[in-house]
Amino acid sequence: MKTLEGRTAFVTGASQGIGRACAIALAQAGAKIALAARNQARLDEVAAEITAAGGIAQTFLLDVASEDSIKAAAKAAVAHFGTVEILVNNAGITRDTLLLRMKRADWDDVLTTNLTGAFLVSQALLSPMLKARWGRIINISSVVGETGQAGQTNYAASKAGLIGFTKAMAREVASRGITVNAVAPGFIETAMTHVLDEKQKQAMLTQIPLGRPGTESDVAGAVTFLASEAAAYITGHVLDVNGGMYMG
Repeated sequence: MKTLEGRTAFVTGASQGIGRACAIALAQAGAKIALAARNQARLDEVAAEITAAGGIAQTFLLDVASEDSIKAAAKAAVAHFGTVEILVNNAGITRDTLLLRMKRADWDDVLTTNLTGAFLVSQALLSPMLKARWGRIINISSVVGETGQAGQTNYAASKAGLIGFTKAMAREVASRGITVNAVAPGFIETAMTHVLDEKQKQAMLTQIPLGRPGTESDVAGAVTFLASEAAAYITGHVLDVNGGMYMG
């Protein structure tokens, strides 16, 4: 069902993983997709997959750790599509280690990419939504932003920060018909979790009442819902997609 027909979505970190899944799901719902990430070859593959299925997609090189890159990509996307009405702030990195061993660069890189990047991309693309008096901003947080996780103080802080950012921005822009929500995935099968060994994976599964890891499509379905008219009266919300791992 083309619930997003005529809308344009900008997805960061769209070259792989959850970002790729979100871009494909939004395209299937009828949205035109601005695919943004650092890897041009992978972006081209996602664009080809979307267009082969009858969708519309355009790639934009984007490094969310660079303000200049963000401004250039946002400007190019608006120039190409005429507007951007849906934003998925998905791009993120990890630099896991215990606090006492964590280098300042590990902290700064994660906060800059995961939190400051979302702030700068939102700022760069908010004007078209304000003018249209319609918009959907969806920030990809994490269950560890709600529960904490040893060895991930930087990542947890960035994802918890995204939740506060989501709620504050939701209050700022609600009067202009723009909703701002977060999706907090739990243990999702992605390239980021493939580095875990079998013992670590089994330990994670014991914490999940549904008894299985999530998929990228599980997250993409939640994002597509929040982008749709069905979620028009939801804002400032954190939608947990974690199989019951955390029930806040």
